[in-house]
Amino acid sequence: MDFELSEEQGMLRAASRELLSERAPMEHVRAWADRDEDVDPEVWRLTAGLGWPGLGLPEEYGGAGQGLVELALVAQEMGRALGRGPFAQTAIVGRTLAAAGPPELRTAVLPALAAGSGWAAWAFAEPRAPWSLDGVRATARTDRDAIVLDGVKTAVQDAGGARWLLVTARHEGVPGSFLVDRSAPGVTVRRQRTLDLTRSFHEVRLEGVRVPPAHRLDGGPREIQRMLDEASVLRCADALGTMERMLELTVEHTTSRVQFGRPIGMFQAVKHACADMAMLVHGTRAATAYAAMAADAGADDAARAACAAASYTAAGTGEVAARALQLHGGIGFTWEHDLHLHLRRARADSVLYGDAAVHRDRLCTLLRQSPAPA
Repeated sequence: MDFELSEEQGMLRAASRELLSERAPMEHVRAWADRDEDVDPEVWRLTAGLGWPGLGLPEEYGGAGQGLVELALVAQEMGRALGRGPFAQTAIVGRTLAAAGPPELRTAVLPALAAGSGWAAWAFAEPRAPWSLDGVRATARTDRDAIVLDGVKTAVQDAGGARWLLVTARHEGVPGSFLVDRSAPGVTVRRQRTLDLTRSFHEVRLEGVRVPPAHRLDGGPREIQRMLDEASVLRCADALGTMERMLELTVEHTTSRVQFGRPIGMFQAVKHACADMAMLVHGTRAATAYAAMAADAGADDAARAACAAASYTAAGTGEVAARALQLHGGIGFTWEHDLHLHLRRARADSVLYGDAAVHRDRLCTLLRQSPAPA
């Protein structure tokens, strides 16, 4: 498979990196670390001008009609720059709504998502439950002319300023997707304090929230699992950007830090540690690229590729972070050094949408059901 970027993809990556480096440098990341807002409105407006919110949406709704590969390129730059904002969440919800939403709902919501005038968040994970379909306990029941939602969701990214929430809940025992107005009665959103200071996560409580039946998306567990796979691939891309930057910071440090009269990067043990980090970065890049391309192509092994990328990245991210901190020494986790912010993001990425164990377990199930060709 050819992993080389096309000219348009290269331009997208370059423009994304330039925007983030100029408008959201590390000083900006630090300034927003303690703020409750999900995103800087000015930065979000500029990203909308680049077409980020509508990148993966159909052209008929104002989007660019691009695939998961292009979305992953932007997500990678977000991870590299520790960017914040609802890019990935809006992309996943928008793509799902475009594929499985009723026509009236698509017409009402997708143009706003594409323009960046509103964003959406996916409320899937639940407290003390695995990040899988088996962990969904929120309920949806039919009550006359409405569907009533009850439950608690956790780690809902950028829900504080979201206009819509896509809620996964069990309706008659089967997981389904329901689009909820963030301001609907019965919806309570509370900011969560997490290890990751570069993104916003929230708890969402649903208490008797009534939504029209037309706000239920078509498809069931299979469509939701596809969403999980795509979200996992974008999480891998975000982690890849963070891993790349941690490797760069480590190489910079080991080539400038002098001990015993020479840079510590000249010692063999340090070289080996940096080489191990580089191998994990290259492996993550290959696995993520293949998973994104397989999803766009509708390949038979797309689900297996997503699981392989997610499990490899979840484990590799933690290893790269540990090596980076070890080679920096104590300064790497001081507030003054940028590395600790990347460490925090890496740790969060290692568990979002399921840790390595969750994806390995599903990969084993997929291989038992349909063994991969030799």
